[in-house]
Formats: sequence, C-alpha cells, structure tokens
Amino acid sequence: MVETGPTSIDKAPGVTALRDTGSEESIPNPLIEDDLNKISSNRGLLTLLRQRGFSTKKVLNTLRYEAELEKLQIEMVRLQRTVQQTGRRIAIVCEGRDAAGKGGTIRRFNEHLNPRTARVIALPKPTEVEQGQWYFQRYINSLPNPGEIRFFDRSWYNRAVVEPVMGFCTDEQYRLFLQQVPEFEHMLYEDGVEVIKFWFSISKQEQAQRFQSRRLNPLKQWKISPVDDKAQERWDLYSKYKEEMFSRTHTSFSPWIIVKANNKKRARLESMRYVLSRLPYENKDDAGTSLHPDPDIVRRFHRANKQID
Repeated sequence: MVETGPTSIDKAPGVTALRDTGSEESIPNPLIEDDLNKISSNRGLLTLLRQRGFSTKKVLNTLRYEAELEKLQIEMVRLQRTVQQTGRRIAIVCEGRDAAGKGGTIRRFNEHLNPRTARVIALPKPTEVEQGQWYFQRYINSLPNPGEIRFFDRSWYNRAVVEPVMGFCTDEQYRLFLQQVPEFEHMLYEDGVEVIKFWFSISKQEQAQRFQSRRLNPLKQWKISPVDDKAQERWDLYSKYKEEMFSRTHTSFSPWIIVKANNKKRARLESMRYVLSRLPYENKDDAGTSLHPDPDIVRRFHRANKQID
C-alpha cells in the first residue's frame, strides 16, 4: 500500500507517465505489473518512479486526484439512481470560453453513469430549418425527460456570448434573447426542471497555452476551430458580452456558478462536489467523501467577486 497523505491507494492504475518537464502527453518507460509486484515499500516505489523519469510529486497528486474522483463518481451513480426512481429532471449547463475544460469535466461527470438516462447534449450548427424556428425550440427538444440527467456542452447561451462576438446573430436577435431567457428559465423552474449553470473561468494566458497544446498534439487537433482562432484576438469583446450575460441572466431561481478552471483537475472535482451538494439523493449522508465544494474554486456569481477571465 502506498501512503499518499489524505488518501491511501491500494493499487496504482493511475501512474500515467508524468515527466519532470510537466508534460502530460509523453510516456517515459511506463510501469508494468511486474514492476509494481516487486515493490514492498513506499521508498521502493519512489525510487522506481525516479529511475523511470517520473515526477514523483505529480504521480502522487494524480493518485490522490483519481482516488477522490472515484469517490465522487460513486456519489454521481447514487444521485442518478435516485433521479431515475423519482422521475426528476436534471439539466447541467456547462459554459465558458474555448478550452476552458467544459468537455473534460462533463466526461468525468458522465463516465460511469447509465447512458440510457444520462446524455451529453452538444448541438451542432443550426440547420436552415432551425434558423427559422424560435431560438429556444431545438434546446427544448434536448431537455431531460423524467428520470434523466442531461449535460449541455454549451447551450442556449451561445446567443449570449459566442454568437454576438462572432457576428452569428443580429443585434435584434441578441436583444430578444436576453429579454426571453430569464422567462424561459423561470418556466423550467416552475415546471420542476432542476437547472445548474456553470461558467468555467480561465485566464487569457492559460487559454493560449491550451490552444498551443491542441495544435502540437495530433490527438487534440480536432478541437481547433476557426472560432478558437478568434478567441484570443477578441478576448476583451468576449469579456464584455460575458459580463452582460451575468448581469441579465443571473437570477435567484437560476444562478450562475463560477468555476475557476485554470487547474483542470480541481475544477472537475469541485464542480462535481457542487452538484452533489446541491441536489438531494438517497444515502447522501453516507457519502465516502466531502460534498462541500471549495469556495476558492466554486462560488455563485457576484459582481464584487474577482474573476480570472
């Protein structure tokens, strides 16, 4: 057993090769089962990691992260079971700048949930027919049915920030959206749909580094789009529309929850913790970990709060 501080890890499935360079992409001399079977002490493990070119600090941090992630995912399974049994409808909206970590966070939320009643909604560009419909219509078709949890990887809030910044909507369409969205969300609230709205907040420098990582990594190049190319150039314009969105759409029945996401792993854990703390479910008091989110990472929007983006 490897003692790692707050948690003890009985096995090391997460020893993904992390060099001292800090790169999470390279894999130096990966550990195999025979290596781990020969280890009889913490000191032996640390020696082996150093010999193979691993950053021991990063490996231990990864082990702690994966252990905590597993505990929270177990609670998400419990939450889903209660949602299925009671017919509740949960919509979790994930918004933020490009490369803020929305998709990665949703994958951790959804990794072990039953796909029959937990779906990810990431709508493509609207068709010609959809462009002629009421703006909210195609999102209504994607709302959760009784017993379902749906994760929106971007949502109707495209019209609040991305579309006006990129010129994809008219001023009149933008104005009408801001007028209608609080009413739309109040109707969802009155009808019993439980909506959680996350904004994943990253700094300009962190966004630039993530874009560069995508360009250099052939497995991530599919994530680069023409919209991404404009994100840094139009950073201040994005900020302007983001602030207007918060001002007009942060309500008592549908508040914005800001997640500081420069650290992806902490953002994932604390956003999951927030959802679990917010939503009641069976055996919640027996959770195997804390369900109190870190207020330095996750908090309700307030104009006085300092934001990194």
